[in-house]
Amino acid sequence: MSPSPDLAGRVALVAGGTRGAGRGIAVELGAAGATVYVTGRTTRTSPSPMQRSETIEETADLVEQAGGTGVAIRVDHSRGDEVADLMAVIAADHGRLDILVNDVWGGDPLTQWNVPFWEHDLGHGLALLHQAIDTHLITSWHAAPLLRKSTSGLIVEVTDGVSDRYRQSLFYDLAKASVIRIAKGLAEDLRDHEVAAIAISPGFLRSEAVLDHFGVTAETWRDAITTDPHFAQSESPRYIGRAVAALAADPDKMQASGTATATWEVVERYGFTDVDGTRPDWGRHMRTELGLEP
Repeated sequence: MSPSPDLAGRVALVAGGTRGAGRGIAVELGAAGATVYVTGRTTRTSPSPMQRSETIEETADLVEQAGGTGVAIRVDHSRGDEVADLMAVIAADHGRLDILVNDVWGGDPLTQWNVPFWEHDLGHGLALLHQAIDTHLITSWHAAPLLRKSTSGLIVEVTDGVSDRYRQSLFYDLAKASVIRIAKGLAEDLRDHEVAAIAISPGFLRSEAVLDHFGVTAETWRDAITTDPHFAQSESPRYIGRAVAALAADPDKMQASGTATATWEVVERYGFTDVDGTRPDWGRHMRTELGLEP
């Protein structure tokens, strides 16, 4: 197994770090020693339209418990003025940004599955694209000056899947494919500044919402395997967090800039494990058990 990544002194922003993959990434960046700004719309005093209980303050506390420095700031990443104010805070505190994770999403309640696009609610579909794509562009645009001041910059675009397989909802499919293209474009424009941009997908993610769906917890998740045998190959949000931390600490990450990868591929390169010591391979499971490209 490779040594634990060392991100001491690095400054990270996890946009959309309230829950799910964003929370797992924020915690693992903190565990590697980074200062992590955690942003989102749900705070202890102000819930977001998602109407979930997780908050950015909780994530920042988990970053601290993991050994990093967590800073929670409420930001609506669809608003350029709020993102600009955030960057002003980071600039005043550190003068640069080393790691940007674009994980703003919130599209699950807006997605209608397995219906032709003309039967999908148009307003919901367009709102999904706005939340999942515009927010990433707005954040990257405002973050670029600070990223260019880093000596080891990295932008991570969190997506779902790395193949061109259609994902059974045109709006959802467009959102997830688009952030891969965003990573490719960012990589090209920032190459001369030595800032890498990489899209990464988790596998079957045990997010808080997924655990709630199965009626289990992070500790009892295996009880859900009887309901869905594929859940045996699921992964915790910390798994993608460890993948991102490993990429961020890699001095040769520019070689992967502009690519799309996944947790099951990154683990082959860096040798980390999930929190339970396993190395789930959702990509292999999809190919062998479901006959699908991940």
